[in-house]
Amino acid sequence: MSKEQRARIDAMMRQPRPEGPRSVEELRAGFKALMARMIVPDGIRITQTTLGNRSALHVEPGNGPRAGTILYFHGGGFVFGSPETALPLTGQLVARTGFTAYSVDYRLAPEHPFPAAIEDTLNAYRALLDTGMDPSTIAFAGDSAGGGLTVTTCLAARDAGLPLPAAIVAFSPGLDATRTGESMDTKEGIDPVFTRKAVEHTGAMYLAGADPHQPLLSPAVLADLTGFPPMLIQVGTNEILLDDSTRLAARGRAVGVDVILDVTADVPHVFQSFAGILDEADEALDRAALFLGQRLRAGNAASVSAT
Repeated sequence: MSKEQRARIDAMMRQPRPEGPRSVEELRAGFKALMARMIVPDGIRITQTTLGNRSALHVEPGNGPRAGTILYFHGGGFVFGSPETALPLTGQLVARTGFTAYSVDYRLAPEHPFPAAIEDTLNAYRALLDTGMDPSTIAFAGDSAGGGLTVTTCLAARDAGLPLPAAIVAFSPGLDATRTGESMDTKEGIDPVFTRKAVEHTGAMYLAGADPHQPLLSPAVLADLTGFPPMLIQVGTNEILLDDSTRLAARGRAVGVDVILDVTADVPHVFQSFAGILDEADEALDRAALFLGQRLRAGNAASVSAT
């Protein structure tokens, strides 16, 4: 682990930005430019496809996939981001696990506010199941807003009577639209990426007047996680969204869910994006790959045993 690496990344993320709220177009262009600086691993195959009536990227290891599928939900505050901007993360998970992945291009706010994103991710999961894919071979993974979607899509799947996936991996998930976590204030200024004002700005676009006090918007404080699959939640201490993760983990443990809360010191929001640049990012992705390999392998074994 390198203090110098962390300091360089912190400084990069603190580079001056235009004052005042930025337009949707500026937010989208800025995020795309930032993520273009990240490393997409070699040795993967990327193809365009359709999943649940939405476009998606199909990402496979170059030497042929193992049995297992990651359904990935990109970050971007429900306002920006795409499967392409998430490739540094999706590609790393595929390269490290040998599983295949589908990254869904769900609809974005403000053009398509809540619950459009959840409708699209749920339809993508349903489409995988409709092909005959065993849910014990599927994991949900995502970062930031997409990390939140791993949880809310699972809630929506359970409400729809669908079988749940084998595992959830959430990188720095956004899980509380009420913004009541203490870290929203205690990490202000320490977080080099977000301020309360910034997340409330994009959050209002997604809410579009909806009450945030509901499980599909604030699962960290309101969701019943009974029956959820094992979860790995990775977060950094320098995040205003830190308490979204800690409170969801506590809710899960309270109802008997297998939860690993993986907190890394002095790193920013979705630090895993810096694989190949930051030692902690590579180490966290190795832990995520190990978790996925264990859970999907265990799910496969259980499925074979049952038949």
